[in-house]
Amino acid sequence: MFQYNKITPEFIQQLQSICGNENVFTDTEKTTPYASDETERLVYMPEVVVKPSTPEQISEIVKLCSQHNIPITPRGAGTGLSGGALPIYGGVLLSMEKFNKILEIDERNLQATVEPGVINQVFQEAVSKIGLFYPPDPASKGSCMLGGNVAESSGGPKCVKYGTTKDYILNLEVVLPTGEIIKTGANTLKNSTGYNLTQLMVGSEGTLGIVTKIIVRLLPLPKHDLLMLVPFRSLDEACSAVSEVFRAGFIPSAMELMERDALEWVSKYVESSVVKIADDIQAHLLIEVDGNDVDVLMKDMEAIAELVSKYDIDEILFADSAAQKQELWKLRRKINEAVTSNSISKEQDTVVPRAELPKLVKGLKEIGKRYEFRSVCYGHAGGGNLHIRFIKDEMSDEKWHGEHIKKAIAELFTLCYELGGTISGEHGIGLIQQKFMPIVFSEKAMQLQRDIKKTFDPNMILNPGKIFY
Repeated sequence: MFQYNKITPEFIQQLQSICGNENVFTDTEKTTPYASDETERLVYMPEVVVKPSTPEQISEIVKLCSQHNIPITPRGAGTGLSGGALPIYGGVLLSMEKFNKILEIDERNLQATVEPGVINQVFQEAVSKIGLFYPPDPASKGSCMLGGNVAESSGGPKCVKYGTTKDYILNLEVVLPTGEIIKTGANTLKNSTGYNLTQLMVGSEGTLGIVTKIIVRLLPLPKHDLLMLVPFRSLDEACSAVSEVFRAGFIPSAMELMERDALEWVSKYVESSVVKIADDIQAHLLIEVDGNDVDVLMKDMEAIAELVSKYDIDEILFADSAAQKQELWKLRRKINEAVTSNSISKEQDTVVPRAELPKLVKGLKEIGKRYEFRSVCYGHAGGGNLHIRFIKDEMSDEKWHGEHIKKAIAELFTLCYELGGTISGEHGIGLIQQKFMPIVFSEKAMQLQRDIKKTFDPNMILNPGKIFY
């Protein structure tokens, strides 16, 4: 446990002098929304919420916190699922919501400079208007911020073809935990100059520095996309079909798995009737292809449909309009909300090489039988990244909140590791997955990471208590 000082009235006055009285909040009504995120039942109240608007203000706030031994927790939109932006030691909650500007879209070099508080979808729509494309698209893209995406190296459906956030970050402006403002790299596609500080920051969950500017690379916007929904009578066969599509030479722009319960619950949640689920269907694959030649895409889609037809499937639904595509994607993106509203559950962000998905799902169901819980799977099957919800149902509170369910999660993560995978594909470790880190890292590898943290943050004030014990 870290030991920190409590915030004093004098400290509050100093914060107010840095960024104005109107940007410093201590009353419970204003601070409570920052005490939780989308992680199950976690609430940690900050002592003060601060909303700076310049890197220089953040630098002064960080120096002040360092001087007085006060923890500081940076936060974006609060859409995280691992407790990574919760102020577990109180202290200062640093909201990045005022850093919400798209500073430049460089069409000549296919780059953009943005602030971390820009909403993912707002940025995507801004660049698409001029024929450009930013692929990372988490399910929460309508509300999540780009800074949070950098912190978690977020993915989304498009990552199967285009990669995750880490593949689009060229350079970052960062305020270090000691207050200095640095650039981590260069605005170039190639860079072999020293250690790769940019990629070290991406996915570091706000523990090494506070990102204040992001330089991203962009792509030309694909002119066309086609979408189909394939119903399988077996979850195992749906998982098996995933890697077979890639082995046949196709690279879909998205390939999403939805187990039966997930699709049923979300259809009710959003009041959609676009998908008629037959009684014997156990899973669906949502498959998209994109590109510039619609005839080529049609041939690819027909070939993929023929390939998956050798499995025990029902009639394939080909989206025949933009509205139907939008409705299908709405179903996929709203699953997490639907499952959460339907039942008490715990989400695990598993990832394995995609050819191992059948073994992962089979092992999951066996673990569920042993530990008496139901599970529902959905997610980015094309990248081997499944979000798995453990459903509480009639399990006692003692088992659900105690060692019983923790042992089940540990077995699932051990299975992921044995299959060549790991314990998080895009949600991060944050607070709730720390205890499972030794499953995938040796003590030496863990110590190297702790040493990196200590080098960047010698006073251990920046987002403490996350990733490691």
